Amino acid sequence: MDSSASARHPKGLYILFATEMWERFSFYGMKALLIFYLTKYHLFSDSAGNLLVGSYAALVYAMPVLGGYLADKYLGFRKAVTFGAVLLVLGHLGMAYEGHPASGAEGIIQRDEAALQVFYFSLSLIVMGVGFLKANISSIVGELYDKQDPRKDSAFSIFYMGINLGSFLATIICVWLGETYGWGYGFGAAGIGMLLGLIVFTAGKKYLMGRGEPPEPEKLRKRVLGIFTTETFIYTVSVLGTFVVWQMIQRHSVVEALLLISGILSLIYIVWYALTKLDAVSRDRLFALTILILFSVVFWSLFEQAYTSLNLYADRVIDRNVLGIEFKAGQVLSLNSLFIISFAPVFAWLWIKLTKMNANPNTAVKFAIALLLAGLGFGMLVWGDAVSGDGKVAIIFLVFTYLLHTFGELCLSPVGLSSVTKLSPAKIVGFMMGVWFLATAGSEYIASLLANIASIDLSEENVGDLSHAKSAYAYLFKVMFYTGILSGVLLLILSPRIKKMMHGVK
Repeated sequence: MDSSASARHPKGLYILFATEMWERFSFYGMKALLIFYLTKYHLFSDSAGNLLVGSYAALVYAMPVLGGYLADKYLGFRKAVTFGAVLLVLGHLGMAYEGHPASGAEGIIQRDEAALQVFYFSLSLIVMGVGFLKANISSIVGELYDKQDPRKDSAFSIFYMGINLGSFLATIICVWLGETYGWGYGFGAAGIGMLLGLIVFTAGKKYLMGRGEPPEPEKLRKRVLGIFTTETFIYTVSVLGTFVVWQMIQRHSVVEALLLISGILSLIYIVWYALTKLDAVSRDRLFALTILILFSVVFWSLFEQAYTSLNLYADRVIDRNVLGIEFKAGQVLSLNSLFIISFAPVFAWLWIKLTKMNANPNTAVKFAIALLLAGLGFGMLVWGDAVSGDGKVAIIFLVFTYLLHTFGELCLSPVGLSSVTKLSPAKIVGFMMGVWFLATAGSEYIASLLANIASIDLSEENVGDLSHAKSAYAYLFKVMFYTGILSGVLLLILSPRIKKMMHGVK
């Protein structure tokens, strides 16, 4: 085989690229509209809308732990992705049903409760669908290449671009359709995107070269209760599980309690396992990883303000007119994806360059830099508020916020999962990966609680008053600024000790 042929990527990679691009198009298109749909159409208060977004996002990040387990043990990645995609199509298309808009008078709001129940159930289908699709499609990318194949890093870079291209297009197109023609058009476009992803994935099966198939096909044919095959049983229980999620999404205290209990039990197990099962070096590494995971919760709690407080801030306080073009508030979210596409190669080059100079920061320092950048991003908005007087805040301040937050993401996100695989003891790598996703889920919910610092009650007389909104958000962003800076400084102080605990792991 000539070198040029071996350097080319298999066609299956581009099938997975297109599938993930459309899946992320549907996911982020819907997520960008969510807080506006709740507050503008169904007249939810900010706090109620934030908590719903937080509960939904927490469940979205927790569910891949279950979906990944079922794919590893029974279904294989391809079947899991297909099943997840079907649930996602149904969920996104279900959200296209708007029902009647809410109406209010004298502080009493009348909502279309039937339409809201359809909406909640559609969200539950999306949660379960993401659980089966998200982690497993990435696993198929890995299976297309041998462990030592030099093309693997490049393949994941291409795949990652698909994620961000889908997100960028979604926040431009779905938001424009939803806010211009009606929410159903925006959500419907997201559903059509997911349908295209399912079609591409199904039609491209032959290009996956048999990868991602069930590990033991005979297991799927075994009978359960004498009625179902194991495969049918998994699908049936998962569909029934959406009814459980349907209720959980509407009960934020339940989600909060489950996250809290799961987090505490995970920490107890980590400490017990470290003290009773590991030698000193492995114990230090596991504790170092746990500290990094805890600080990652702080970062993502700040970063994920994008879909709640920052989205509402863009709508209420930011002057979005640029050269005579009035951008929709949700479209500003596209900046994150645009900056990732633009700067991810720069950061990849930078880390390589610093490594050659023996100056590449260790993982703890990169996490600390990410936290400082997240804090500085909110500092830009505090500055913008201070110089804007009584008027709206110029959009350039929000642009720089997203730029700094994206730089923080590029410092933390790529090395986070890698740290889990490098620092975890071999026997509990899967468990620690689950803890990473659980921590991310927890940060999504914490982000909604933080966003409520600036929530505006729809019953207040000054609900539409610019100065009132600016005051509420300025206080929130000061809290975010100090949280990011102080936690970043603390981690910098701890970083030499954490580096020592990692015992040479980069």
